[in-house]
Amino acid sequence: MPFKLLVRTVALLVIALSSLAHADWQLNMPRGVTDISQEVFGLHMLVFWICVIIGVLVFGVMFYSIIKHRKSKGAVASNFHESTKIELLWTIVPTIIVVFIGVKAFYTLEKMYDFEDSAMTVEVVGYQWKWRYTYLSDDPSEQVSFFSTLTTPKDQINNLQEKNENYLLEVDEPLVLPVGSKIRFVLSSADVIHSWWVPQLAVKKDAIPGIVNESWTIINEPGTYRGQCTELCGKDHGFMPVVVIAKPQAEFDEWLAGKKEEAKKLAELTQKDWTFDELMTTGESVYQKSCASCHLANGEGVPGAFPALKGSPIATGDVFAHLDIVVNGSQTNPAMAAFGAQLSEVDLAAVITYERNAWGNNMGDMVTPIDILNFNSGQ
Repeated sequence: MPFKLLVRTVALLVIALSSLAHADWQLNMPRGVTDISQEVFGLHMLVFWICVIIGVLVFGVMFYSIIKHRKSKGAVASNFHESTKIELLWTIVPTIIVVFIGVKAFYTLEKMYDFEDSAMTVEVVGYQWKWRYTYLSDDPSEQVSFFSTLTTPKDQINNLQEKNENYLLEVDEPLVLPVGSKIRFVLSSADVIHSWWVPQLAVKKDAIPGIVNESWTIINEPGTYRGQCTELCGKDHGFMPVVVIAKPQAEFDEWLAGKKEEAKKLAELTQKDWTFDELMTTGESVYQKSCASCHLANGEGVPGAFPALKGSPIATGDVFAHLDIVVNGSQTNPAMAAFGAQLSEVDLAAVITYERNAWGNNMGDMVTPIDILNFNSGQ
């Protein structure tokens, strides 16, 4: 490659790299905002510096030998077969180092697996591609549950809009936790293997269907901490962020009381007499949030992967068959998830009504939240 062309290529690469939006060039792992995360960081740095010292000593001896005893200075190689002292030395010293690191790591791991004396338990369930958080309580009526879904605009994902600072790391409903309390997490999955990871909390745990894993954290500082699903869980794996907001205990209690009040109001909405227009408006919003990523905003789907809803036998056929496949999922197409546990009765009724009357389907019928309740109770 001509020298001038090489210079131009390097210059273009430098310009391109310098223009990357909000790139994080941190080379080391974060210290975190929990005692255990800082202990993990300390263990990491201990092993790192041990490796650095070993590297300096080994390569130092190697380069010294190469330079000091090179042939051009008249060095003559010694003729020996083995050295018992050296072999003992390079066996005993590494063993001591490994045992020392192992003991330090054991005590850190022991703390990481100590789930006792937690002040609160949060259930984390992975879905393709969102998280469901439930604040568990002995009284089921006091439990708070909601889904956390990516809110990065499609235009940013499709490079039609400038990406913001928290690109692909922003959600509609973050997980809110109190500062200074021990929070126990129980993790599982409703479909495939996911992995819940927040680096600043030193929490990374797989969410596996049919298996309950545990983890915990005590957050020392209020703030917003972001992570992601770190398991290749499907086509939208990169669109499954985790956002945790840590609040002082008083602010958290106020927030939790507000969420409980929201749940009560939602239960009241289930009993409301909904109009067709209200269901269509709500249904369009629910569809764009929960269905459009597969079936597309225009209802035409993706041929060979996700069936169209526009003019489909499901959306224009028997209403109970339509309701069944939305609530319980498809037995023949695993890509069609069961939304019965993901959406409220109001959202289910609204989105089914919308699908049956949008894009020219015009069935004229409507499904109410009461219909959803009756359908579920009849199973």
